[in-house]
Amino acid sequence: MIVVPALYDVASTVAYVAHRVLGGMEPELSELGIALAWQPVDLARILRLPRGAPIPEERRANALRVARELGVPVRAPAVWLDSRRAHAALLVLQGDPRAAALRERVFSAVFEEGRDPGAPGALEALAAELGIALDPAALARAVDELEVRTALAEEDGVTGVPTLMLDGWPLGGIQTPETMRLLLARWVARRRPPGAAAS
Repeated sequence: MIVVPALYDVASTVAYVAHRVLGGMEPELSELGIALAWQPVDLARILRLPRGAPIPEERRANALRVARELGVPVRAPAVWLDSRRAHAALLVLQGDPRAAALRERVFSAVFEEGRDPGAPGALEALAAELGIALDPAALARAVDELEVRTALAEEDGVTGVPTLMLDGWPLGGIQTPETMRLLLARWVARRRPPGAAAS
């Protein structure tokens, strides 16, 4: 199985769309021998976006267009939410099966319910729904780790989310399942050793 890092930010509408599209493709990705490893980065830092400020209308309209074209209903926030503590919680849970459940819960809270996980007590409430108790000290350390991961992503050429890291090459954005399948199948075929049979 090829593990492909999938970089995302739970404040990004297009990352939410990718989460839905790629989540629906899990059986096909498995057939290709691909497992996604979802990894949070701080898009506000990458794009130098002021947290809490209105999202530029052109950027928001483009995200809504992508969601519409890919058939993903979404309630896009009008301001750039502060996702750092949510990402910190996900980093603390790395390797724990509950991480996927918390990622799903935060995404759905933001883009289906219109909630802000950065509001006081909001993240703790979402985690508590899943039986997860968050340790403030661990979260603080993980915020620092998020900064490091985001800086490394920038060094690797990541300029937005979602981004799939294909052997160190960043594939940004999300397309239809058919296009994503084709792109990933070609990538898998190219990285296969000469003469090796498809599995």
